[in-house]
Amino acid sequence: MSTARTDALWSGEYVRDVLGVDVATATTRSLLPVEALVGLALRRNPKRAHLLVSRVLAKHVPTEPGIATAAGWLLALLVRVELQTRAAEGRRPDPATDHPLTAVITEAAARLGRLLDSGPDGESRLDSGPDGRTTRASAVTDLCAMLAGHQSELPGVVTIGYAETATGLGHLVAEQLGTYYIHSTRETRGGVAPYGAFEEAHSHATSHQLLPTSRAALHLAETVVLVDDELSTGATVINTIRDLHGTAPHSRYVVASLVDLRSDADRLELDALALELGARISAVALAQGSIQLPGTLAADAAELISSLPLPSPPIPDLGHIRLLDLTDVVPPVRSARFGVAGRSDPEQAAEIAGALAGTLGAGAAAGAGAAAGNRILVLATEEFMALPLAVAARLQQLRPELDIRYSTSTRSPIAALDHPGYAVRSAVSFAGQDEADGGPGQRFAYNFAHPEERFDTVVIMAEPGTPTALLVAPGGIAQAVAGTGAAVRLVLLAREAPLPQPLTGPGFGSYAPEDVQWLLKDLSHAQLEAPGAEREAAIQSGKASYAESLPQEFEPSPEYGALFQAALDSSAARIAHAVGILTEQVLRLRGNAPVLVSLARAGTPVGILMKRWAREVHGLDLPHYAVSIVRGLGIDQTALAYLAAHHSPEQVMFVDGWTGKGAIARELEAAVELFRRTDGAAFRPDLAVLADPGHCVRIFGTRDDYLVPSACLNSTVSGLVSRTVFNTELIGPGDFHGAKFYSQLGGSDVSHRFLDAIEARFPAVRGEVLAAAAGFPADIGALPEADWSGWSAVEDISRNFGINNVNLVKPGVGETTRVLLRRVPWKVLVHPDAVGGITHVLHLAEQRGVEVLEVPGLPYSCVGLIHPLHTPGATGADGKTVADV
Repeated sequence: MSTARTDALWSGEYVRDVLGVDVATATTRSLLPVEALVGLALRRNPKRAHLLVSRVLAKHVPTEPGIATAAGWLLALLVRVELQTRAAEGRRPDPATDHPLTAVITEAAARLGRLLDSGPDGESRLDSGPDGRTTRASAVTDLCAMLAGHQSELPGVVTIGYAETATGLGHLVAEQLGTYYIHSTRETRGGVAPYGAFEEAHSHATSHQLLPTSRAALHLAETVVLVDDELSTGATVINTIRDLHGTAPHSRYVVASLVDLRSDADRLELDALALELGARISAVALAQGSIQLPGTLAADAAELISSLPLPSPPIPDLGHIRLLDLTDVVPPVRSARFGVAGRSDPEQAAEIAGALAGTLGAGAAAGAGAAAGNRILVLATEEFMALPLAVAARLQQLRPELDIRYSTSTRSPIAALDHPGYAVRSAVSFAGQDEADGGPGQRFAYNFAHPEERFDTVVIMAEPGTPTALLVAPGGIAQAVAGTGAAVRLVLLAREAPLPQPLTGPGFGSYAPEDVQWLLKDLSHAQLEAPGAEREAAIQSGKASYAESLPQEFEPSPEYGALFQAALDSSAARIAHAVGILTEQVLRLRGNAPVLVSLARAGTPVGILMKRWAREVHGLDLPHYAVSIVRGLGIDQTALAYLAAHHSPEQVMFVDGWTGKGAIARELEAAVELFRRTDGAAFRPDLAVLADPGHCVRIFGTRDDYLVPSACLNSTVSGLVSRTVFNTELIGPGDFHGAKFYSQLGGSDVSHRFLDAIEARFPAVRGEVLAAAAGFPADIGALPEADWSGWSAVEDISRNFGINNVNLVKPGVGETTRVLLRRVPWKVLVHPDAVGGITHVLHLAEQRGVEVLEVPGLPYSCVGLIHPLHTPGATGADGKTVADV
């Protein structure tokens, strides 16, 4: 192993010279020297005496935000190369020669190395003064821009950062790679069941756990990237991989660290684990090397620490403490301990930085308590690292004349010594915020209380949701930092709950809050509508899912409104009877205590009617939620997590309006099985529908295929809520699926008219329904079988009409109506005897110029065929192929 050491004054020299601890660089395996990335200090921890203090992590050493960002993004490129380089026969891939990113990585490392060529105070000797600082800032900005230009999207990969030190570093890696991100935590609250737990034996706080609200994101990943600031032995990584693999095996693990100082024996242990688990496990780092630890280090370090004076820097005038309350300005912040999209919303950091920019530096009014100087430290707390770093970086862009650094507080007790060859030269201690930071106890912040590194202003960004009283209390962080003489800006942010909260009317939808709670994300601000032909082309070509966009909503014409009213008048009693039959079955099957979960949006009016029947007939107040289900994706897993956290899963009954060919019933079964495997909560895949013409379910109000008037319209009969949306640009990990509230259509809203008309018929059908209900079983197995005859009919129609794609065949009155309203219709097939009962379908077909064919023996009242625009080789009954239409 070839090694190299810098001759510059190094912030590990004191520990090396006094205690014999030294590091060396393996130059053939390193982008940068180990000594360029870390210094050495001593822990007040008997489990491990020494501490590697990173110069690029921004944990213990105030660091330029661009430097910390660049180091994380550069590390991510090493991960990407490791994942994308395929091994040739009989040899390990060489990232130095086998990947197109090699030149980028080499250039970025060289630039970062030049920026790190600095004296013991972290300031380059060549960059003193305003002109030098401007030159340096430009170099940092250019480096970050170069790295940002190589961001990627790696599906099937999750990134996990280690608390507390690497939570921000892990997020930077996930951001560059475009992966789901979660960091481990020592928090024990939050209402989320742990996914896994592992031990970090040498730490001052050993126990870690993962608290994802989207357990499937971890469970189904093919590759896991584990990010830590340094690898000393790899023991924590081994514990982590064992735990993760025991919960859900993954095919590959990549361990990424800034510095890797494992011994050859340690590396062999990781290789042995890979053989044991049958998985690929590898490691990458910016610097690799070795560390020399004398056998008497623990005792010698303890003796040395006991002789050091406790840091007590002289206190100038106590700094002014000023609150910047953004709780009602910036949306609540989601903690990455519950899982987030790797790329954060840049507007969030920009908004915070913008609010701060005018309060800092020499230009601010002294009368407002602003500092007159231009040295600014953004100080985050413990696990809350990523967003404050982004804020510091943005702040530097907004105020380039200021000298802005970034670091965080920590639980780690470190011995401070004001010596230029020692990495931790000052310490500030304060009481922990027990409501947000993992319990009471001392916390620390380092390297800004000694004379050579004081700041004019310290911006404290505490864990969102921390009570202000705890932050400003005697002995709290604000007063401790003000004791350094710096002016304090205390930024207050709201904390987002681990699981999102339901939406209700009138803020979302026109239904009353007591009728339904929507487990959806409000996307009313988003422009999602597209012309039907454009949507159909994207869907059928495979370029987009039908759930990524919305059809254009229309305001029903007076003529069509009259059709709806006529259908409602003629079918209200029939629907009321079916609602009663359906509700009585569900009550019997769930012991009179069902939790109704309707599939938005067709199922939602039915769920409301069932809730009203149970209240009017039995005096029961049943919970009712509406959730999203998407073909090919299943039920919203975050919504299932919310339901599992608030109700007994076995009491949930899923509700829909009708069945066609049974695709949703299949999706439901697959989705709840996935949730059982990932989260352990066992929902029953029972689906209760008002009408089951497809013979796809056991629980139904009727199997007749007749018009349910709510199928006639779109949002104007569904609480003014759109069809549900799953678009990854708008829906992140931990979010519910989305929908829009079309409040502007309120003048055409007939949602309550529909519900009230059906409910008004309950008294008339009550006796007949209850008489029938007396014989209903309490076991679903005793209900009629689902023979899926509808599915067979759809397959026949698909073949007979030359479509050869069952997804383009929509059977039943409800589904045919949807084809005419939302898709690009081709033909409508009708049973001759049903013509009189589907007036609205015929009206819509005439409006859209769609051919109507009578088909004797059709097992449905009608069937809608979507135009096979992009189905290669499809030939219609008219003899035209796709190329002809």
